[in-house]
Amino acid sequence: MLTISQALVVLLIFLLTVQFFKVQRARKHFPPGPAPLPLFGNLVHLNFQFHRDLLMELAKTHGNMYTLWFGWFPVIILNGYQAVKDGMTTHPEDVSGRMLGPFFVAMAKRKGVILASGHSWKQQRRFSIMTLRRMGMGKKCLERRVQEDASHLVEFFMSLKGRPVDPSFPLFHSISNVVCALVFGYHFSDEDKTFHELISATENIFRFVGSFLHQLYDLLPWLMRCLPGPHKQALSSYDVLSSFARKEIRRHVERGIPDEPQDFIDFYLSEMEKSKDGAKPKYDEDNLVHIICDLFLGGSETSSTTLHWGLLHMVVNPDIQEKVQKELDAVLNPSQLICYEDRRELPYTNAVVHEIQRFSNIVSVGMPRVCIRDTTLLGFPVKKGTVVMPNIASVLYDPEQWETPRQFNPGHFLDKAGNFIPREAFLPFSAGHRVCLGEHLARTELFVFFANLLRAFTFRLPEGVTQISTEPVCGGTLQPHPYRICAIPR
Repeated sequence: MLTISQALVVLLIFLLTVQFFKVQRARKHFPPGPAPLPLFGNLVHLNFQFHRDLLMELAKTHGNMYTLWFGWFPVIILNGYQAVKDGMTTHPEDVSGRMLGPFFVAMAKRKGVILASGHSWKQQRRFSIMTLRRMGMGKKCLERRVQEDASHLVEFFMSLKGRPVDPSFPLFHSISNVVCALVFGYHFSDEDKTFHELISATENIFRFVGSFLHQLYDLLPWLMRCLPGPHKQALSSYDVLSSFARKEIRRHVERGIPDEPQDFIDFYLSEMEKSKDGAKPKYDEDNLVHIICDLFLGGSETSSTTLHWGLLHMVVNPDIQEKVQKELDAVLNPSQLICYEDRRELPYTNAVVHEIQRFSNIVSVGMPRVCIRDTTLLGFPVKKGTVVMPNIASVLYDPEQWETPRQFNPGHFLDKAGNFIPREAFLPFSAGHRVCLGEHLARTELFVFFANLLRAFTFRLPEGVTQISTEPVCGGTLQPHPYRICAIPR
């Protein structure tokens, strides 16, 4: 007779064997890839992390479209410019769904824009884009807000009088205040206690996303829900953001909706009022809460981290920093407000901003998509419900598209005469129907902030510091290692 423990071991081995053969049969219906192991699939091949370089390395063996298995769950990986572009734009509607693991479902409840799918996602995204345009995205009125916050950032660095500082907080504060003005109708001071709580919550979420424990949560959610750990802290941090969003909504409701909406919450509440008599309202408070979180997380972290990388590259490449400054001095008057339109007269500065985004792309891989109907990817038939992951980093490092993909080289965006040239393989905002809805705002912020800082200061390492790491720290976004710099007034 077998003991209970022996019986359980036999049962486990039997179940793993059944699962293994099921996966082997299912593999015939997907693009080829490395052979998956029982239970973990290909997670062992990836060291339990979605690392862009490992995905690019696997493409050398298995081609630019291959399949990885996460346990018994298949994901099609697209690698390189042509595969990502064709996969995301040939039938963009077909691959517009959002694949959500158990952690993201627990966090965002399939609401909002970034972590939603289907009809609700289309409605909320369409409304968000239209509202941001009505509020001035792409127009001078919004650009003035960006210029104002860029000026405050210059004043902050000027007040330090060249003393060393970690630039991460002032960059996040300034960029997020652009978003806060849009969404809430006001700015935070840099000493505001609530703002620091929001920053801490944001850091906790991005630190957890993409980690080994995040992968483990998605693999064994029933177990992780019962255990303490960083996953509980990350979910609590999202609750902090959600609670703040609900307080802001209540504040707006108590104040009353003005005839002329002043911020995003006003516009959304007005739309809720118009649709409340419908059989099934299109707009509700839960969706608004999650859109606010989407805008705060996506609009603050991404641009501020990119600028964080930008200052690091200027310190590492003082010759490039000097060239930018010479161009700014030659083209702009010292008292002239810098506009996004000035990029046309500042080709080298524009090229440097683009190269910062390319070389230090903050997204490790790319958010996974789901096929919402049967479709074809690169000539391969793919069933509805299949998960597709575009490796954005592989596009930005594609050796067939970039002359020196692993070097920081603004020349990637310049012709022989020094004129700026757009590149089709420049896809930091993704492609297809899921392209970043705040792309124009992000482009404006990056150019205006960067040009203002380089016109006002020369950035150097503190005295006695001779080395600085340019390797990223993996998480929800790819962050630079903490560093301190001196902003020397020019």
